[in-house]
Amino acid sequence: MVKNKRGKGFLVDPGRSPLGRVARTLILAGIILVMLPIILLSLYRLPFIHPVSTLMVKDLVTFSGYDRRWVSIDQISPTLVNSVMMSEDAKFCFHSGVDWDALNSVVSDAIDGEQTRGASTITMQTAKNLFLWTSRSFIRKGLEVPLAVITDLILPKRRLMEIYLNIAEWGPGIYGIEAAAQHHFNVSAARLSPRQAAYLAVTLPNPIVRNPAKPGRGLQTLARVNERRARGAGAYIGCVN
Repeated sequence: MVKNKRGKGFLVDPGRSPLGRVARTLILAGIILVMLPIILLSLYRLPFIHPVSTLMVKDLVTFSGYDRRWVSIDQISPTLVNSVMMSEDAKFCFHSGVDWDALNSVVSDAIDGEQTRGASTITMQTAKNLFLWTSRSFIRKGLEVPLAVITDLILPKRRLMEIYLNIAEWGPGIYGIEAAAQHHFNVSAARLSPRQAAYLAVTLPNPIVRNPAKPGRGLQTLARVNERRARGAGAYIGCVN
C-alpha cells in the first residue's frame, strides 16, 4: 500500500499486488517467447550451427533415439533440392515465407466448410519443425505464419533450405536427407538419382505412411510427375544455386 500524491489515504501499488505480479510475469514470458526465436534464428545463420527439430528433441527426451547426419547443401544432390522444392513449395524463391494466395484459398475453403488442402511453404514447415508441435490446429497455424515471416527475414534462402533438408522427417526416427538417403537407398545424399530424389520428395507430406524404398502405384505416379517438374525447374530454384 502507498500514499496518494496529497499524502492522504492509500492506493494499491499495482506492482506489488498479486495481480500486478501475474501481469509482469505474463509480459516477461511474452517478451521471451517473441525474442527466443529471433535469437535462435540469428545463431542458425552460422554454418557450423546444426539446429535440431522439436520432434528430434522429443525423441531424445523419450529415449526413442534418432538418426540424423548433418550435411551442407553442397553435399546434397541438386536434383534432390529441385525435387523437394517442386513437390513442397514451387514458389519458395519468390515469397517472403508465406504464400498468401494459397493461404487465403485454404481459409476461404475452411469457412465454406469445404475440404482444405495444404498451404504450408518450406519456410512455414521449417519454422514449425524448429519451434512448434506437429499436431494440426488453428493455434499452431496462427503461430506458424508470423514465425515463417521472421524466419524468412533472418535466414537466407539457401541456408533455410539447408536447414529444412537436415531436419525434415523421412520416416520414424529418420531425420535429414543424408540419413534418409542412407536408410532408404544405401547411398549418400550427394549420389541420389533423379528417381530416388523424386521418391524422397513425394514422401515428405506423410513420411510415416509413405516409404520411398517401397513405393506403391500412387507414389510411383507422383514421383514420375515430380521428376519431370524437377528437370524443368529452371528459374524456380535460382535462390538456392
